[in-house]
Order: sequence, then structure tokens, then C-alpha cells
Amino acid sequence: MTPDKRKKLKKAGWKVSSADEFLGLSPEESAYIALKLALSESLKNKRIKKGLSQIALAELIASSQSRIAKMEAADASVSIDLLVKSLLAMGASRKELANAIATPG
Repeated sequence: MTPDKRKKLKKAGWKVSSADEFLGLSPEESAYIALKLALSESLKNKRIKKGLSQIALAELIASSQSRIAKMEAADASVSIDLLVKSLLAMGASRKELANAIATPG
């Protein structure tokens, strides 16, 4: 948000804050969400780079296409360990995993 827009909103009586503050997230919860988002994005990028469809990835990890879509969307029902296992199944190295979670979103 531009400083100008922020100033106008405050002047109009609106409170401007971060999503973390709005949702009441602790630093740990915020970090967890960022980690999950990074792994989800990495999964989608790796799948596309390997030329796999969501269906092909689902077959590779014995899952469903809809589950892959949820994984790539960082759905709340998807665990971090499933994201990591799926990345490893596509051949991601530990270094690639480390880079994925170390890169700021």
C-alpha cells in the first residue's frame, strides 16, 4: 500500500495494520504459514518444471488430483510433512528444500 493511500485511510478513520495483526497471529503462527506457503509454491514450481500435470503427480505419490490442488494452494487440511514428502518424491534435494523455505515470500 502506498504511503499516500495509508494516510488517506487513517484520516478517514480506518485502522491500517498487517494481516498478522488483523488475524491475531503469533510470530510462530505467522512463520508456520509462511513456511507452508513457501513449500506449496515450491511444489507447484517443481511440478511445472518437471512437466508433470497434477494428475501425474497424484499418481506418483498415490494421491488424488484434488489433493495436489489443495497442496499447491496451501490448504489448511494439508500438512507440511505431505508437502515435503511430495517434493522429495519429485526428486527435490535437501538443499532445494532448504532454499525453498529460506527464500522470503
